[in-house]
Amino acid sequence: MTSSKPRPVPPPADGGRSNAYARFIPREELSSFAAWNPGDLAGGPVPQSNVQRGSTDEPAKPDLVAQQAAALQAARQAGYQDGYRDGLVALDGFKQSYAKQATAQVGTLVASLGDELDGLQQDMARTLAISATQLARQIVRSELVTRPELVAQVAQEALDTLLLSARHITLRVHPDDHALVVQGAAEVIAARGARLLGDAGMARGGCLVESDIGVIDASLDARWRRAAASLGIDESWSGQAAPEVDE
Repeated sequence: MTSSKPRPVPPPADGGRSNAYARFIPREELSSFAAWNPGDLAGGPVPQSNVQRGSTDEPAKPDLVAQQAAALQAARQAGYQDGYRDGLVALDGFKQSYAKQATAQVGTLVASLGDELDGLQQDMARTLAISATQLARQIVRSELVTRPELVAQVAQEALDTLLLSARHITLRVHPDDHALVVQGAAEVIAARGARLLGDAGMARGGCLVESDIGVIDASLDARWRRAAASLGIDESWSGQAAPEVDE
């Protein structure tokens, strides 16, 4: 057996530069690849099971996407309609509740104002009545001084009030008014057959008529109380409250 020496291989003509095809190929540039085995030199078929391909994800079908979008839109529309309807119901309930509450508050306010106005009117009426009685008292006092003869007219009116069937009539006046009554009401006194008496217990400007059927109090204090009572004031001629009468 002879052995041959290894034959020297000349260097590449490009001066030792690497082959232009000896570069890294990115995976994205490969459509398919398979591992190399020594048995592949025999020319047999490459097993397909070892072939690896790129991404096999298929895009979603257009019909399915459209159906999903339509279902989503329908759900949104239904939710909007339900929310809108519930909102209207809630708004209507709120308006009714608010209207009832406002009506109740206005009614309470009107009733309160009515009570306050009634009380104010009563207070004003009483104040006016008091002012009127005070003014009237001053006028009457002035009349008693300037026109004392008016007591004769008071006595005549008191006698005219007495029934014609009355007997034993007595007319009492203040002693200082005796002459004035005689001068101004002598005819009426004589016609009724009455006696005229001066009574120091009587106040000037008034009189008292007594008979067998009753008494007519035409004193100044009695007449003043009746006039004040018509104004809702209960006070005497002296300006004090009238005493309560036990029943």
